[in-house]
Amino acid sequence: MDDFFCGWYFKCQSPGQTLALIPAVHRHRGHTTASIQLICDTGCWSVPVNCPHPQVLPHRPVARLGPNVFGPDGLRLDLQTPVLSARGTLRFGPPTPLRSDIMGPFRWVPGMECQHSVYSMAHRVDGAVTVNGVAYRFDDGIGYLEGDRGRSFPSQYAWTHCAFPGGSLLLSAARIPFGPLHFTGVIAAVQLGRMEYRLATYRGARAVKLQDGEILVRQGPLELSARKLEDTAQPLQAPVRGQMSRVIRENAACRAQYRLTKHGRPLWALESSRASFEFEYPEMH
Repeated sequence: MDDFFCGWYFKCQSPGQTLALIPAVHRHRGHTTASIQLICDTGCWSVPVNCPHPQVLPHRPVARLGPNVFGPDGLRLDLQTPVLSARGTLRFGPPTPLRSDIMGPFRWVPGMECQHSVYSMAHRVDGAVTVNGVAYRFDDGIGYLEGDRGRSFPSQYAWTHCAFPGGSLLLSAARIPFGPLHFTGVIAAVQLGRMEYRLATYRGARAVKLQDGEILVRQGPLELSARKLEDTAQPLQAPVRGQMSRVIRENAACRAQYRLTKHGRPLWALESSRASFEFEYPEMH
């Protein structure tokens, strides 16, 4: 059987707390395993889940890993290990989808190393999860839901998401293998009220800066930048040919600055302390 992974990223935020959960299945050399990763403001944990029939759907955010159930309407969590106790229930409101698939025509390209999905740019979150005695409570909180599937995470990539009053942003750039060559692929979406700005390689976007925690993308008259202003990163596991053998670092909630311009004129700008940010490019100083 081919090496493979499939996982969904459930991010939940209140004004003062962030909790993200990643249920996933991974197959390497014919051996299938499952895990749940939990990231919060104070730590992160990767928990192997041993259950008879682990299920993570590739095209819909549905996962059943033992007593842990995830879906588009909410989740029920029950993780008990010597170092982690996490239990609770969260309910999700209606999703805010993108107008079209974030991968565009690349979703049809066979053999892609990693396929990305965005199920909801923003939705309501209610409920509570207790993590090692600390209650993460969400009363009209905000959620974000995306997924990845394929063989491996890109060898180099940057990713950020930030929800804010009246909108939500996703921006990612990655080294994409293409036969013996490679190129830097870009996907981005900025929802501002009823407006959606899409920047992507398949629309002519290109990354003009990827260093020192900054992403700068241009597409015609549009320019979108994201800059990490602090580092609160914690280690996560990521797949290499279906095996969770790589360590990456995610800022679940950090200070970051964003700016969108058109013909050099500002359309939108934001500095947030609740941004999520991964930057897996070499830092240059």
